[in-house]
Amino acid sequence: MSHTCTKVTVRQRAIRNNRISLYLDYYPAVRNPETMQMSRREYLGIYIYAHPKNEMEREFNNDMLNKAEAIRCIRVQSLINEEFGFLDKTKQKADFLAYFKKMCRNKDQKWQFVYQHFYNFVKGQCTFGDVNVDLCKKFREYLLNVKQLKHSNRSISLNSASGYYSTFRGLLKIAYRDKWFRENINDYLDKIEPQDVKKEYLTLDEVKQLAATPCDIPVLKAASLFACLTGLRISDILNLQWEDFTIAPDQGYCLRIRTQKTQTEATLPISYEAYELCGTPGTGKVFKDLKRSMINYPLKNWLKKAGITKSITFHCFRHSYAVIQISLGTDIYTVSKMLTHKNVSTTQIYADLVNSKKRETANKISLK
Repeated sequence: MSHTCTKVTVRQRAIRNNRISLYLDYYPAVRNPETMQMSRREYLGIYIYAHPKNEMEREFNNDMLNKAEAIRCIRVQSLINEEFGFLDKTKQKADFLAYFKKMCRNKDQKWQFVYQHFYNFVKGQCTFGDVNVDLCKKFREYLLNVKQLKHSNRSISLNSASGYYSTFRGLLKIAYRDKWFRENINDYLDKIEPQDVKKEYLTLDEVKQLAATPCDIPVLKAASLFACLTGLRISDILNLQWEDFTIAPDQGYCLRIRTQKTQTEATLPISYEAYELCGTPGTGKVFKDLKRSMINYPLKNWLKKAGITKSITFHCFRHSYAVIQISLGTDIYTVSKMLTHKNVSTTQIYADLVNSKKRETANKISLK
């Protein structure tokens, strides 16, 4: 078997203010772990004087060139290890927690919770070399018994533990793709099986009942009814911008958004009634005064005032949208697209809640 190793060379590029920027030139090109694109250049953030004027500046240049050469040697070693399948000690010593935290930046809030639980689990220190099957299995057991971050007297639910561990395994998959691990650790891990839970939702009559009930916080009422009419998650409603609205070819209103949870690009038609709930068009956020704290006790008080005794959370408005649409005859594929589900099987749960065939089957056997 023949191997062609990438050649790495320190090169210089003249920039402003009588300085030279040092960078590494890879030939052939290598994949950049940040962008996943093939690249030949890696700028080091190291600069030297283009025309050193004295001994001090010449010494500085030599010192910086030596640092660049040291980095070049480390990169060559890493590339050889990758090429020939050896363990890359440089990657093994890298900070896994820093990588985890960086991955959280463009993810939803659940990633932050998982990061904090893992941070607590490893007591604030963990390298890539520390992450192995045994550690991941112990973290699985930890999640099954750990207390909530905000309420230290309550354990997290089984379904929360399942979702957190699924997110953590997703991180491992990304790290494997980025070549931080030599094998996919997920192949040796069992997921935490979630419990089936009753999905609460409002009927169309109950939504109308809620709409007719005054709310002490107008923006909460508007955002809640908007969720019932669109199926959007609270994270997307909180981040909704006036710039996200557009006029479709049929002259109706649409939203063009990237969902917070799944990072899905979507164009979603909305009704004029839903658009009216947003108030006077402007710039920036649509529901500017909406806070996450409002969807707890203030929401419960409003539901109670409306005479609704079901255990309804803000996310239940999304369930309500799906169930109402399906009960009114909207096909499951369209509902799935409107909810930005990646798989129709996820939407099938709502179809099961209003399956008329099940009702027909239940009424077929009679003792009268």
